[in-house]
Amino acid sequence: MITTLHIKNIGIIEDITVDLKEGLNVLTGETGAGKTLIIDSLQIISGGRFSKEMIRKGENQSFVELCMYEPESENSIDGNIIVSREISLNGRNMCKINGRMVTVNELKEFMSQFIEIHGQNDNQNLLENKMHLNYLDNFIGETILNEKKQYIKLYDKYCKIKQELKANFGDEKERQRKLDLLQYQIKEIEEAKLKVNEEEELEEKRKIMLNSEKITENLIEADKLISENGIDSISMAIRALEKIENMDGKYEKVSSELKSIYYELQELARDVNSYKDDTEFNEEERDFVEERLQLIYSLKRKYGNTIEEILSYKEDIKEEIEHIENLEEY
Repeated sequence: MITTLHIKNIGIIEDITVDLKEGLNVLTGETGAGKTLIIDSLQIISGGRFSKEMIRKGENQSFVELCMYEPESENSIDGNIIVSREISLNGRNMCKINGRMVTVNELKEFMSQFIEIHGQNDNQNLLENKMHLNYLDNFIGETILNEKKQYIKLYDKYCKIKQELKANFGDEKERQRKLDLLQYQIKEIEEAKLKVNEEEELEEKRKIMLNSEKITENLIEADKLISENGIDSISMAIRALEKIENMDGKYEKVSSELKSIYYELQELARDVNSYKDDTEFNEEERDFVEERLQLIYSLKRKYGNTIEEILSYKEDIKEEIEHIENLEEY
């Protein structure tokens, strides 16, 4: 049961609180007193539509709050449920149920359990032809319910096929233009011969190219330091240990470990030396990388954010082309 209705800034109503009693409540008053606005406020708090024109002139927002006593409801607090809805001129809605914010649809669904609004002309729905079939279906009930569900399912399928036929068997010129565009797109993608992870590899290569001088310079320095300082020093240390390794097992062990390090360092030096060859690029290679990346960027702008998406789009195009080319059979 509704106990209190609080309305603020709706139409001519500035701020009123209406206390309702148990049983039948009747509102009376002359025309223009605001009786309809109270019913409109009940519709608003029930999740109904709201027009900005309903906000009181000179105000930025309106507010409706409702208190109901529903002791058996799981949503009540001490038997009370407080629902509010605040609407601003910019169209912003703020709906709350017992202080918890909800959407307008949630408010509408919740309030449908408690409030039904019937106008004086509701009975005129009986005269509308479009309502007659619903009345008849409701009257027959379960007798034809399954048949009705099957009919709706088939009718929806029919409408879908009809729409598809209309779309597919449209203007022949338009279909040919579509086919030409798709064939151009698939040709452009196929001629690019894209590979997964290709862009990342080219970006890495481009990065090395842009910094090749710096990389080469530091590789040469590293190679020189390893060869001259590292390998030569370890070689001299090994020769010194070999002179005493027969005197004690621990010297022999150190000498053996140092030899392993020596061989690993030699292998490392060869790797560093070979890396220098990887940083030598001619103009033709540089141009190829730049042009290839520009091609990938161009295709990404048209067909997808990644090479994987572009290749997936190509497969979709193939299916669409096959569909158009076999349209008569379809």
